[in-house]
Amino acid sequence: MFAVRWTTAAIFSAVTAPFLLAGCSQTSQLAEGVKPKTASTRAYGYTAKDRECLARAMFFESRRSSREGLVAVGSVVMNRLDSGKHGDTVCDVVGEKGQFARGVLSRPMNSKALPDVQEAADAVLKGERHPKVKNAMFFHTAGLKFPYKNMHYVLVAGGNAFYEKRSRRKAPAPAEPETAIASAAPEVETIKTASIPATDARPVPVTTVARAEPEADQPVMSFNVSPSEADAIGMLIASQDRP
Repeated sequence: MFAVRWTTAAIFSAVTAPFLLAGCSQTSQLAEGVKPKTASTRAYGYTAKDRECLARAMFFESRRSSREGLVAVGSVVMNRLDSGKHGDTVCDVVGEKGQFARGVLSRPMNSKALPDVQEAADAVLKGERHPKVKNAMFFHTAGLKFPYKNMHYVLVAGGNAFYEKRSRRKAPAPAEPETAIASAAPEVETIKTASIPATDARPVPVTTVARAEPEADQPVMSFNVSPSEADAIGMLIASQDRP
């Protein structure tokens, strides 16, 4: 009896085991499917040279006044690298002609703040970005003003003003306020009225709009007749008998 029970249990286990294993496998796949997704980033193999180039740009451009300014400059460098328009490596971006400070790749970095700069550069290479820089790829010394309407400023940090270049169609010039137009009209009318001497304000005579020749008496009849025709008509009417 016991032998039969053990045999039945063994057969049942052998039959159901594949389904149990399949269920575990499917559960594992579902668990992997609900894992939170991270933002896709372009993969780079950063080298020690890339780290030095980024640190140099952050060192000379941010004035080392704050970590915020350092990370902001580093964010611009990485945005330029991500765009693919300014080089294929960090050093290509930093060394682009006429874009960063002169001698940025060759001048000595003599400052007690160098360890802080290197730490910030490492953080940027690991993915840290200034949240307000967003997609900005340009900056200039803070305090300067330019008359270009396509410059959209996003941040001022580390002595620099960071901005995006946007299409002029997307950034139209602000419209004139309606109150300015309304207030201008009465002032113009007042000036014109005050400039006219009182002696010139003479009433216009009615004769100026009268006709040059007096109008002839209009006939009462609905048709025009000559005097002889009128006499004939009168005689005809007089000869008729009235009721």
